[in-house]
Amino acid sequence: MSYTAIVDRLPAWLSRRILHFEAAIEHAVSTFAASLPAGARVLDAGAGEVRHARYFTRQRYCGVDLAVGDSAWNYSRLHAVADLTRLPFASGCFDAAINIVTLEHVRQPESVLREIARTLAPAAPLLAVVPHEWEVHQSPHDFFRFTRHGMQYLLENAGMVDIEISPVGGYFRLLARRLLNGLQFFTGGIRWLGFIPAALLLVPPALLIPYLDFLDRDRNFTLGYICTAKKSFPSR
Repeated sequence: MSYTAIVDRLPAWLSRRILHFEAAIEHAVSTFAASLPAGARVLDAGAGEVRHARYFTRQRYCGVDLAVGDSAWNYSRLHAVADLTRLPFASGCFDAAINIVTLEHVRQPESVLREIARTLAPAAPLLAVVPHEWEVHQSPHDFFRFTRHGMQYLLENAGMVDIEISPVGGYFRLLARRLLNGLQFFTGGIRWLGFIPAALLLVPPALLIPYLDFLDRDRNFTLGYICTAKKSFPSR
């Protein structure tokens, strides 16, 4: 059994505790979807296996991805396979958009955000989530990590306004996640023999440390950022 399979079998309450970033993303997407009117046209730019489509059953959801990030994924449910820097849609045709932990996997993040903004109607909202401190994943398609200042710059340059950037946890949440990531070194072959001792050593502090997160008020150490913004109106 793989590390991922073990995580997937955890009780929901424990999974939310351990996978804080993922739980925060799901909450942000579900809240974003609930805020949109029925029938709204929603672009999921970088949709992967369109796992977020379930939140947009009242809207007209459109999942788009280049379908190269993970060879094991099933991309058959995508509505379009396309480069996010050249979306095959008319300008202003979407009422909202999401871009969830995808921006680190594109070579030109500024161009991607500009292209997403192009397809949005004026005042249409965008939800973007990016990592700040995260391991390399979906190699070799992993290029960037982002700060709050970098996201502010990218969103402003894309023509977005009313920008809000919220860190997902602070230093102690980050430390807890890094402790749990250590379990991945004890998977595969004979290394499984060390998994249970490592879990007994790492899991208890990883569950307790997040209670200290209130001490980090600056949130300069964080797992990532949840960003919201709106497409600006064209200048007269």
